Amino acid sequence: MGSAGNITGWITLFFGLYGLAAGVGEYRNPGFWSNMLGEIRASSALQFVTGIVTLALGATIYLVNPFDPADWLSILVTVIGGWIIIEGMLILALGDWFMNFASRLMGKEARFWAVLAIIFSLAAIFAGLVRLQI
Repeated sequence: MGSAGNITGWITLFFGLYGLAAGVGEYRNPGFWSNMLGEIRASSALQFVTGIVTLALGATIYLVNPFDPADWLSILVTVIGGWIIIEGMLILALGDWFMNFASRLMGKEARFWAVLAIIFSLAAIFAGLVRLQI
């Protein structure tokens, strides 16, 4: 269970678990992310829902994480929360443009992005477990 003293560790751990699952899903089924972006790009309703959910998740991470300027992980989690807020706002304001940009960014390098997500996710899981002393 989370408490004020270990919330940064829990956020980091769950962020890593999410990224690991998403990375493995894309690696196992290349094109999954691209198809998902295509479906979101094709639907204004999905763009709106994606933007709202992204904005809400980013705001939750940003507001719940106890910011400590002496703690690098706390700073990183706060910055990630802030970036997720910006991403949600971009999806709401410029959904078609943002989804096109994301699709071009991923391109045909789906496996590369999946491996990169898995590596960063394993690092986040490790950092979260170390912080939680599990």
